[in-house]
Amino acid sequence: MTLKDDRYTYRVTWFEDDKEYVGLCAEFPSLSWLARTPEAALKGIRKVVAEAVKDMREKREVVPEPIASRHYSGKFMVRVPPEVHRNLAIQAAEAGVSLNRLAGSKLSE
Repeated sequence: MTLKDDRYTYRVTWFEDDKEYVGLCAEFPSLSWLARTPEAALKGIRKVVAEAVKDMREKREVVPEPIASRHYSGKFMVRVPPEVHRNLAIQAAEAGVSLNRLAGSKLSE
């Protein structure tokens, strides 16, 4: 079983504990699939996600929207301790950039 127009976010990585590759899906963090090859791990997790989506639809549950389809404003609030805020403001001033530009730069590293 596969999803038509599957736009979910998948990742395959090595899982040392089991000495196998694990397929993961960001939109369904509780699901995974172990396999001997990365290709099989991806194929497996895609199948598990398709089955989960089918089951959710049958139960009239809300199916997660793919991350790739979501719209982002580019704005979000981050709370930090006052001393971190002060240190970042100093770094921004010394670099001659705004605090937003400095924070964006650090987050994209």
